[in-house]
Amino acid sequence: MSVGGLDVDKLAVLRELAERGSVTAVADATYRTPSAVSQSIKALERDLGTVLVERQGRGVRLTEAGRLLAEGAVEIAEVVARTRARFEEFRGDVRGEVTVTAFPSGAEMLLAPLAPRLAAHTPGVTVRLSDLDLAEYELAGATADHDVVVGHSVVAVPEPLATGLHVTSLLREPVDVAVPEGHPLAGRERVRPEDLVGEPWIGVPPGHPFDLVLPMLTVDGQAPRVVQRFLDNHVAAAFVASGQGIALLPRLWATTAQVKGVRLLGLEGVRAGRHVFALSRPDRAERAAVRRVLTELEEIAAELAGQLSR
Repeated sequence: MSVGGLDVDKLAVLRELAERGSVTAVADATYRTPSAVSQSIKALERDLGTVLVERQGRGVRLTEAGRLLAEGAVEIAEVVARTRARFEEFRGDVRGEVTVTAFPSGAEMLLAPLAPRLAAHTPGVTVRLSDLDLAEYELAGATADHDVVVGHSVVAVPEPLATGLHVTSLLREPVDVAVPEGHPLAGRERVRPEDLVGEPWIGVPPGHPFDLVLPMLTVDGQAPRVVQRFLDNHVAAAFVASGQGIALLPRLWATTAQVKGVRLLGLEGVRAGRHVFALSRPDRAERAAVRRVLTELEEIAAELAGQLSR
């Protein structure tokens, strides 16, 4: 298909190169050979009489003209997806598979109820679900391989203009301090950073959201001492319950997961909470099936948030 003399399929390959960064990565993602990817871009260059890609060390990078066309490819894909979605809704026949991935505790809270709700409300839409625990800076890149990426941050919901992505804010939940039931602080409802000085901490790997909260708990130059690091909240809670340290746990997850042997204490003096959001490429977010999935996720999140006010 061509638009204004531009081959849309070749533009899509250029867009993938702009977002994935290498010919090999584009080949893997689009089920082509690296040679076929290179030939497609060269053909587009011949059509336009313009160099779009140039060598950079062992790899390649887009020229200014290449970047301009890659951005245009995103806009074209959005228009096509939006038009197709309107037609599907006009016919009352919204269907398709949507790939959704989320960080593990988000998958427990948000993805577990998703498929049954879609089956009840929009049976033509199916989901392929997975969990993927990524550092915050890796979330945007995951949208190349998934229609919806559910992530979290202790800083803020990403800005669409900054990321170039469609962003759906889902919920914000407090982060509590988890201590063993027999801990001296277990009888408290709330604690402050100065109450936690000298405690051993069960943390998360560097780069993951909760690791950004711990430095906020530094008192008089004494930073929290992390003795173990785990990705899985269940593992962290088990270490807390066995008396090996204290940890930060998201309140909603800890409540819905019914963590045993642990007391959750509110944290004063630090604005600690996690923002949960969904990221999608702009054109994928225009798909009617993806919009239905995002609507269901918003409704599930609203029901969960309602538990915080009870």
